[in-house]
Amino acid sequence: MSILSSKEKKEIVMEKGLSSVTTLSVTLVLLSIVAAICIYGLNERKLMAANIENAIAKGVDPLSVRCSYAKGDDIICIAHASTRK
Repeated sequence: MSILSSKEKKEIVMEKGLSSVTTLSVTLVLLSIVAAICIYGLNERKLMAANIENAIAKGVDPLSVRCSYAKGDDIICIAHASTRK
């Protein structure tokens, strides 16, 4: 003997299905964000490497090019900037 009617059973199944779809959607969105951040970081590194190679070919200080991509608290670039005039 079933305590729940068939209509109530269908509603429970629908709620569980909606919960799984929501969980899957949120997971996919978060994984997409992580992948986008990783790809952005890799592309930034490739661009920096290409620019440093171009600087070496033109005779420009490659450390100056590297420091143009660095954040404000990069110790190497701070030391480099303090030795330059």
